[in-house]
Amino acid sequence: MTPATLQNYLIVGAVLFVLGMIGFLCRRNMILMFLSAEMMLQGVAINLVSFAHYRGNLQGQVFVLFMLTVAACEAAIALALVLILYKSRKTLDVSVWQDLREPDLEPVEDEEPLPPPPPQERLPRLPPAAPAPPQPQEPSHV
Repeated sequence: MTPATLQNYLIVGAVLFVLGMIGFLCRRNMILMFLSAEMMLQGVAINLVSFAHYRGNLQGQVFVLFMLTVAACEAAIALALVLILYKSRKTLDVSVWQDLREPDLEPVEDEEPLPPPPPQERLPRLPPAAPAPPQPQEPSHV
């Protein structure tokens, strides 16, 4: 690998990291924040693999394998937490979770108000297709 191609890989990794950081800082949805953090992690992985290939050793690639294994475990735990939090508040907006912060920290007020929750629509009920069949009567023993 020449230094020019190494530079191209490093630029791609840096762009991924910066896009992930911007997405993490600008979004309020927990799932989008999680995906942005994963994008930052992939930018770092590209840089590690390109440096390992440039230097001619496998240390960076082995480190990326361990990093991806930990990221898979982290993804499973994070998505489970997101599901649990969604079940309790019915929203994925991060600003709703002010009560989860440490007790000595002040709550942060958002400048932008939360949108109103969508109205709950009732599902339509279908009429029965035909009258219920008669129930068989049990024979009486005399």
